[in-house]
Amino acid sequence: MKDIGITLSFLISGLFGAILMVSNNAKGNLKSTILSIFGGMASANYLTPVMIEMLGLKEAKLQNGLAFIVGFLGLKLVEILSDKFLKQVSPIEPPVKKIIRRKPITKKTVIKKNIKKN
Repeated sequence: MKDIGITLSFLISGLFGAILMVSNNAKGNLKSTILSIFGGMASANYLTPVMIEMLGLKEAKLQNGLAFIVGFLGLKLVEILSDKFLKQVSPIEPPVKKIIRRKPITKKTVIKKNIKKN
């Protein structure tokens, strides 16, 4: 299975993590539950090797524990890691907010408005 990019131990660890997450979040329907489980398994299978490399984990039990956590966190971890890597590759500047300057309210402004109403 490693030939096609699937590590069975990571997949199983991710499955258990994803099932635990889905059981905590029991509000979803069947479709979202199944997608969450597959998303957690895929995350564990494909992100665990990346994180093992980043963290320098050598022992199999630590790697499977990490796969469980990755499966549990699922798509949220994908979002966090992609944001981190995308910022390293090409930092994106946040959009510049336009500052709207308004005329300060003074006593003259208030008096003029009151006079016009009368």
